[in-house]
Amino acid sequence: MFRGKKYKESAKQIDRSVQYDSAEAMALICKTATAKFDETVELHVKLGVDSRHADQQVRGAIVLPHGTGKSVRVLVFAKGDKAEAAKEAGADYVGEMDMVEKIQKENWLDFDVVIASPDMMGVVGRLGKILGPKGLMPSPKAGTVTPDVAKAVQESKAGKIEYRLDKTNIIHCPIGKVSFGAEKLNDNFNALMGAIMKAKPAAAKGQYVKSCVAASTMGPGVKVSTAKLA
Repeated sequence: MFRGKKYKESAKQIDRSVQYDSAEAMALICKTATAKFDETVELHVKLGVDSRHADQQVRGAIVLPHGTGKSVRVLVFAKGDKAEAAKEAGADYVGEMDMVEKIQKENWLDFDVVIASPDMMGVVGRLGKILGPKGLMPSPKAGTVTPDVAKAVQESKAGKIEYRLDKTNIIHCPIGKVSFGAEKLNDNFNALMGAIMKAKPAAAKGQYVKSCVAASTMGPGVKVSTAKLA
C-alpha cells in the first residue's frame, strides 16, 4: 500500500512493538495527525468472541463524555405527540409512511441515526433490507427503539455512539476528533472501553480483548494497552 511522506514521518514516532498507555496513545495520535482537516480518531477493538453465536454478541450504545465532534442527522419514525416531542428535541426529520416511501423510491439516506417508537416498528420493518446492511436499523438494544423518542434524539445529538461486532469480531468506533486533544480523547476512550468490558458475554472464554488499536483518519495506528481495564 502506498504511504505518503507525512505518514512515514508520523509512523517513525510510533514503536509498533509497544502497547501504549491510553493517555500516551492519544497524545501520540494528536501529534502524528498531519492532515489539513480535523481528523476523526477511531478505535478498533478485536475481541476473543465468536459473533456467529447469538450468546457471544457484543452490542450496545453509550453517550461519550465529550461527544464525537460530528453533527448527527437524526430521522425519527413516530406519530402524534411523540412526533411533536421528537421535533422539539431537535430531530432533523420526523415522519411515518411518507419517510418509508421516500427511502424506498428515492433511495434517500441523508441521515446518520434512525430512531423509532415501538408502535412504528411494523412500518420501519419494511426498510430492513435497506437500513440493515448500513447498520441503521433501529434496535431496542441500541436504545433506538424506545417510547421516549425525544430523549433518544437528545442523546444522539450529544454524541451517543453504537458499538457492535463486525463479522471478523472487531468493533470499530469513532471516539472524537484530533482537535479534542489527548485528555478528552482519553476520557472518551475509557468510557467506550468500559462499556465494551461491561458487555462481555457470559459465554466468552479466554482472553476477551485480543487487541486495541487507535488511529486518526490519515495517521498510523497506535496499539493501546488494555491491561488496566481487565
